Amino acid sequence: METCTLLLESPIGPLTLHSDGAAVTALLFGARGETSPLPCPVLNRAALELAEYFAGKRRRLTIPLSPAGTDSQRRVWAALKSIPYGETTTYGALAARIGNPRACRAVGMANNRNPIPIFIPCHRVVGADGSLTGYAGGLDAKRLLLELEGSGRRSQNY
Repeated sequence: METCTLLLESPIGPLTLHSDGAAVTALLFGARGETSPLPCPVLNRAALELAEYFAGKRRRLTIPLSPAGTDSQRRVWAALKSIPYGETTTYGALAARIGNPRACRAVGMANNRNPIPIFIPCHRVVGADGSLTGYAGGLDAKRLLLELEGSGRRSQNY
């Protein structure tokens, strides 16, 4: 399958989406490259879902995803997808959720390497004290996403 790219504007700035034609493979913050000349249905659908999400009309993103990563990273990313809209969790709680309560740093690194943020909601992970911690799109973007979801930074221990 041919890869395709779509650039779009969002309330947190420009986003670049990549697809293998069947699933979204990456979401990058910033405009990187050019939109592919041929239509890419999965990216068009992803853009629509993101627009609905940013408008507060969608709580669940349903686009097929194909993130490249290790088995360990994929376990963390699967756990991230289980964090409900409008809620947050901590690195420690997420580590316990994947069955390794002492793997907080590994969970943090998997979050850092998440190739499809927003769709894989690493913005919902906060520090143990509830503080905002690093985010590839910047802390302002993380804060905006959490406010959009109305989280009030409610923490859940998964």
